[in-house]
Amino acid sequence: MFFRARCAPGLALALLAANAIGCGGGSPLLHPARTLKSGDVRAAGGVSAHVVPGSLGEDLRRARDIAARDATGTSSPGEPGQNPDYAKGALVTAAIAPGLAPFVGARVGIGNAFEGGLAYTGRGVRADMRRSFDDGPYSLSLGLGVSTALYGRQQGSTLPNVDLGALHGYGADVPILFGWESLNGLYSVWAGPRGGFEWVSVETLTSEPKDITIGRSPVRLEATRWYAGGVVGIATGFNHVHVALEAAVAYQIVNGTYNAYDVGIRGLTITPASAVWGTF
Repeated sequence: MFFRARCAPGLALALLAANAIGCGGGSPLLHPARTLKSGDVRAAGGVSAHVVPGSLGEDLRRARDIAARDATGTSSPGEPGQNPDYAKGALVTAAIAPGLAPFVGARVGIGNAFEGGLAYTGRGVRADMRRSFDDGPYSLSLGLGVSTALYGRQQGSTLPNVDLGALHGYGADVPILFGWESLNGLYSVWAGPRGGFEWVSVETLTSEPKDITIGRSPVRLEATRWYAGGVVGIATGFNHVHVALEAAVAYQIVNGTYNAYDVGIRGLTITPASAVWGTF
């Protein structure tokens, strides 16, 4: 299990813990299949983890071993076009982003079984729209989300010369959820597939002309990530307060370039998450 370094201070919410936990790349849903009624609002706050077992974890471990043998950081990643093992670890750090992250979100019912949502996950922001089809206690929801990795939100890295403070990007995903809700909403259970993509880049963004460089530019990284997997969750509570638990498993395929070396990585990620809901 490998975790990312801390991020820059985010939203004041995150209940004092957001600044202490980090900016992992997990982006949980943390909502049931059934959409809210028109005008109803749900606010949520919690935490997620993004874990990289197997091959992705090994890619990051090998890159860290290379960095550990270079205490000054001057020879990592080495000459452009060289060191594929370090390039793979850089893609794991930037594109997969294992680690802990806060989750702060809000959702609102907008009528005709449609619902919109906005969530902050430390590393970025996700907005989505979805519709549910309900039959008694059962629901099917179809959604579309768009996201952005926020430039300058992260500081430091577990790997030298992978400047996460210069990371930015965008993505989209499609979740399909099947769910059941008990009478009066005491319990909710949901599960279903989710897939999507994300593009990220590490480079200095500036309003100055491109031929003007102030300071040292970061080693350029660019990567496109495709993923597909499944989500399962449960929530329980009473009146207007519920506690939700969710877990997701996804297969990740990342192709990109780091330090002028083209490289690809792939493997599983696990994303457990939890949040407290307030509905009003």
